[in-house]
Amino acid sequence: MTGEHQTLALSLFCAFVAVTLGITAWVSRNRRGSAEEFYAGGRLFSPMQNGFAIAGDYMSAASFLGVTGLMALFGYDGLLYVVGFLVAWLVVLFLVAELVRNCGRFTMADVVAARMRERPVRIAAGTSSVTVSVLYLVAQMVGAGSLVALLLGGTSEAARDWTVIGVGALMVIYVSLGGMRATTWIQIVKAVLLLGGTVVLTALVLVRFHGDLDRLLLTAAERSGHGEAFLAPGLKYGGDWTARFDFISLGLALVLGTAGLPHILSRFYTVPTARAARRSVVWAVGLIGGFYLMTIVLGFGAAAILGPDAVRGSNAAGNTAVPLLALDLGGGAGSTGGTVLFAIVAAVAFATILAVVAGITLASSASVAHDLYASLRRRGGKPRSEVAVARVAAVGVGVVAIALGLLARDLNVAFLVGLAFAVAASANLPVLLYSLFWRGFTTRGAVWAVYGGLVPAVVLVVLSPVVSGSPDSLFPAVDLQYFPLQNPGIVSIPLGFLAGWLGTVTSAEVPDEAKHAETEVRSLTGAGAA
Repeated sequence: MTGEHQTLALSLFCAFVAVTLGITAWVSRNRRGSAEEFYAGGRLFSPMQNGFAIAGDYMSAASFLGVTGLMALFGYDGLLYVVGFLVAWLVVLFLVAELVRNCGRFTMADVVAARMRERPVRIAAGTSSVTVSVLYLVAQMVGAGSLVALLLGGTSEAARDWTVIGVGALMVIYVSLGGMRATTWIQIVKAVLLLGGTVVLTALVLVRFHGDLDRLLLTAAERSGHGEAFLAPGLKYGGDWTARFDFISLGLALVLGTAGLPHILSRFYTVPTARAARRSVVWAVGLIGGFYLMTIVLGFGAAAILGPDAVRGSNAAGNTAVPLLALDLGGGAGSTGGTVLFAIVAAVAFATILAVVAGITLASSASVAHDLYASLRRRGGKPRSEVAVARVAAVGVGVVAIALGLLARDLNVAFLVGLAFAVAASANLPVLLYSLFWRGFTTRGAVWAVYGGLVPAVVLVVLSPVVSGSPDSLFPAVDLQYFPLQNPGIVSIPLGFLAGWLGTVTSAEVPDEAKHAETEVRSLTGAGAA
């Protein structure tokens, strides 16, 4: 990239950072300092505002950079991510949003602990939430590193590393100073910028092909080098039975994982009523649905206009397809239009990453303070403020995410998010659904459901081709590959549900009928909800 590209893109990004830091500073001066303010923004956001914030939280670097790159490289098979990400919201809307808002205060563990022994349940749920959050954060860090490597005109590891560290530092500042209110406004601003940028790029791609989608798809197939196979299933996931099972595994993880993501669940507590939570999801589904339809055009547009070889040449995982597409649509390298459009898209992508990491960091620090610290601290000692602990936890989570982001710098961000979704669907979703709908569910069942999904998911990832045993692994020189699939969802998700059932039926604990009845009434009516 030319110095003109770099200067303009960095200027726009710095302007966004300045605005968001200003929001954070303003909020930090006007907050009350309570746990409700820090974790839930005082529950003062409207359904529309929260819907935009949810969309901002969900439309991550995986969506904007990773999914479009996968479609540019693998065609039809890349669409799995779009379908999975969008269909997942039906599970959230019909099974989770309203009930979680009524039963909890700040975290998923609040919902489960309402009718169980609190300490073991909060420790298990808090551990799972932090694990999922860190995996999700790593994907955003990798996206940031890829973007800056492109922006600075090379693949300098030092530039990537410092970018990951800088993004980590900013997310800690947003969370520790501004809490949920600042994070929400940052996500709203980011959602508007991202949707606006995506609309412009989609319009330019359609103009390039005179609105003819058939021509767009046929050109993409021709330039891909795979012909009609580019538009049919199987290019990435159809080679053998292992690849097909990977396809099923990934689909399960994407569809079921959203309902177990801690940073998505925490958004339902920022509105005043359960009805507002449900309407928030309706807003979010509309915004997210429109966005993902446009990413299909961008993904195939990148294949048709740039070609997969150019996409791979910039970044082997395809993470830079959209910025390169913007450069070409604006007039190419060296043109004023290309420079401006590239700079805008790069700045929007950075804004996307910053907003999402802030939301995830807040959710994980809330789990550490509200669930783990409150359960593990020594009795009789002087307790520290939960909010103070959450701020310290944000720093710790940031350090871990930075370290793992540096390690996983060469993996596709959408693929990394798929792993986070698999862990969320394996560990969080079973315990959440059992707690809400199973009258006989017990404390042992809750703990077993969490660990029965979490441990297999993490172990299978460690033993998969993602970590070792292949040239694209995190550790290519090591071979610990004993599990053939890249995504563990097809095994770990059923294990989570099975462990929850087994723990319950083997438990000597008698389910508390009164607590279940109270939880059921509260979840369905909102009576007594915070």
